[in-house]
Amino acid sequence: MNFKEFNLDNHLLEGIESFGFEDATPIQEKAIPTILEGKDIIAIAQTGTGKTAAFLLPVIHKIINSGQEGHIQALVIVPTRELAMQIDQQLEGLSYYTPVSSIAVYGGTDGTSFTKEKIALSEGADIIIGTPGRLLAHLNMGYVKVSALQYLILDEADRMLDMGFYEDIMRIISNLPAKRQNLLFAATMPAKIREMAKKVLHDPEEISIAISKPVEKVLQVAYVLYDAQKVSLVKYLLEGKQLRSILIFCSTKSSVKQLNKELRKTGIISQEIHSDLEQSDREKVLRDFRSRKANILVATDVLSRGIDIEDIDLVINYDVPNDAEDYIHRIGRTARATAEGVAITFINEKEQRKFSDIERLLGESVMKLRLPAQLGQAPGYNPGKAPRSGGKRYFHKKRKK
Repeated sequence: MNFKEFNLDNHLLEGIESFGFEDATPIQEKAIPTILEGKDIIAIAQTGTGKTAAFLLPVIHKIINSGQEGHIQALVIVPTRELAMQIDQQLEGLSYYTPVSSIAVYGGTDGTSFTKEKIALSEGADIIIGTPGRLLAHLNMGYVKVSALQYLILDEADRMLDMGFYEDIMRIISNLPAKRQNLLFAATMPAKIREMAKKVLHDPEEISIAISKPVEKVLQVAYVLYDAQKVSLVKYLLEGKQLRSILIFCSTKSSVKQLNKELRKTGIISQEIHSDLEQSDREKVLRDFRSRKANILVATDVLSRGIDIEDIDLVINYDVPNDAEDYIHRIGRTARATAEGVAITFINEKEQRKFSDIERLLGESVMKLRLPAQLGQAPGYNPGKAPRSGGKRYFHKKRKK
């Protein structure tokens, strides 16, 4: 379906064309008309399906046609500052030819940024994108103008609940007008999302696109190995490769730091990103990665959701994710849109049962490759005998229901 068929504002269509968008993705095709009709929605869609534009486009269109100025009309609540920045950047591009204004509100910045946010929140930018903690900090000071708010969007709602933001979100909502349109987007539909939906949404229409399935064009493979072999295997896989962008996910900050240090020792130019970095440093790392100044990025799961970086050729799971759902989001960083990509997962002895959970979620086995001979003998893959390590288990939680 072409975007022109939605009968969106002509100035908004100019912004869409400047992005190079022509045909809507499945989530956009289903969500945009429903949002334009004024209905609440609960939409389930994985990373990379175009869900940000699915809610931004109809909301921008409705704001343009509202005739209101100087009021906060839409609030987008997101789990991380990286996602807030990404949505604000996309919004800025899509609304470039329109009068719609926006600002991203998130922590980890200096006093100047807080003052700028205060002005926007008190004088009324059209659309506010923010993290729960920062939004609450402003709301508690009493100057945020939300009386004219028409639209509440909860993006990556399942992630926000996983991060413990439920109470913060409900406190924010208690400050908003009762009459509003509510849009909830998530990648998964656990019971706690349904509970929140009952409290926040009004007779929502449900939209579900490709729940918990990786993009078909991702080639998924795995290596079974010992922890001591992981660094050597990364070096082996990267040596001499001419790839545009490589993302390596580690489960802990310490693993990210250690692996990045080991890669740099051997002359492999890589960068690291995790929550210990200052916000300005994290932004610089992402800019360098997007611009290809650095094409290898070692990261924690801060990047597994909500960061829109195109043309990633290879994702390496240095550690198996603790949650089977997070695997989908990690490998969803590659093979975006029509591109193809490769996802490689390292499985040590303790992680075999976790990876077996992931394979059951996928509904198929992931091909196990033989370790290069120079790395030595590898353990066998026997997930039924592997000891359980910490972390959430998707399938075991499901059995308890």
